[in-house]
Amino acid sequence: MVSDPGVLDLSFRTGLRRLNAAGRLCKVSSKVDPDLELASIVRRHDSDLAFWFERVGDHPLPLCCNALVSHPNVLAVFGLDTHGVRACLERAIARPLPLRPVAQGACQEVVISDGINLEALFPVLHHMPKDAGKVITGGVIIAKDPETGVRNASIHRLQLVGPDRTAIKLDLGRHLRAYYEKAKARGRPLEIAAVIGADLSLTYAASMMGAQIPLDQDELAVAGGLRGAPLEVVPCRTVDLEVPAEAEFVIEAEILPDETVWEGPFLEFIGLYSEPGWAPVVRVKAVTHRRDPIYYAIIGAETRVLRKYVMEALIERAVRASVPIVTDVNLTPGGLCRFHLVMAVRKRSPQDEGLQRNAVFAAVAALKDLDLVIVVDDDIDIHNPADVEYALATRMEASQDLFLLPGARGHEYILVSEGGLRGVRTKVGIDATVPYDELPNFRRVEPLKLDLAAYEAATDPRPPGHPAFTEAPPT
Repeated sequence: MVSDPGVLDLSFRTGLRRLNAAGRLCKVSSKVDPDLELASIVRRHDSDLAFWFERVGDHPLPLCCNALVSHPNVLAVFGLDTHGVRACLERAIARPLPLRPVAQGACQEVVISDGINLEALFPVLHHMPKDAGKVITGGVIIAKDPETGVRNASIHRLQLVGPDRTAIKLDLGRHLRAYYEKAKARGRPLEIAAVIGADLSLTYAASMMGAQIPLDQDELAVAGGLRGAPLEVVPCRTVDLEVPAEAEFVIEAEILPDETVWEGPFLEFIGLYSEPGWAPVVRVKAVTHRRDPIYYAIIGAETRVLRKYVMEALIERAVRASVPIVTDVNLTPGGLCRFHLVMAVRKRSPQDEGLQRNAVFAAVAALKDLDLVIVVDDDIDIHNPADVEYALATRMEASQDLFLLPGARGHEYILVSEGGLRGVRTKVGIDATVPYDELPNFRRVEPLKLDLAAYEAATDPRPPGHPAFTEAPPT
């Protein structure tokens, strides 16, 4: 068990300072065009450093992105190892903390309620050539259930369709979609607040899917549980909601019940454009921000990596409840941190044989989007693709160790499907473990642990003094 990580400072600006101190923040001082150029630069260097752009077109504000796009970035921001990060996420679910209301916060140092023009206020990006237009991608949307008052936080894109209006993408099954439909049935708008540059604990809470957090769970309290201390919030000026006091920007708005607009296409996390369609309209009532705000955009792999840690923590927790021999899990980058899982197990006796396959079933039950699950022994480094492939090459016999789960529900964005039913696929399990009694025969031979630094060695480009390097080549 990982010990409780204690109270964490996960404020947006603290995260940026930690990234900078760790050498994980690439600072671009050249002028960069917000139309296609900036997003293309970031995607060319995706899954690596965070970016800080000082000059985005003619806009006076800096733009930051990719803070949580890679494993080194996440560890730098949290100041913890992988298991410590997972412990925080498990704590968030198990021990949420009520909010701490405060009278004022930096997020309301400037209040704009008249003449709102989002494109003038923010360096909003046009990401990809076929995107429908400029889209705000880094906003955490906060709303309350019209019936129960329970708060929800989730990440949704906002496509600009007017100076103070956007379209909002609401997928089926999302809690915000359920709130909107309840408000619409009453003929009322749904009040929302889009928080940009939020405390990173809220960003993670907003990345959890509906199946992981019950509909009656306050996700701002989940953020408090993650950080180990209540999240400080202030009341909005024009809507009945509370928002993090130290956020960079807050867009106070309402989703209209009787107005829609054509939304999309937009580049989705799977690397394909979304299908355009009708979407509700958001009317902005006010924008509040710090005196020196930083605009944040989500580009490329960050959405996937955000959910990777959330989903790994919850998969690990769910699987271990029924299969305690599981020691670690990894949602692989090649599987978009969502569709392919590798698990390590430690068999302690012959009675554990077969539990590795039970773990496959438990993982698929915990996350429906999984299409491929590989289980290996714990001497395999599941975070090293070459080591996993080694297990497949030396420990799997396809006629016995590959098994199929046909007709199972997956993710509807995956175009290939079973019988033409979008989202229905055959899932694959691979048992690349060794029978308990045969484990000693499969342990790899390890060399002596010696440090090259203890020897006289160099990488001097000059050739060694051996005749092979000094004598003339044969003619």
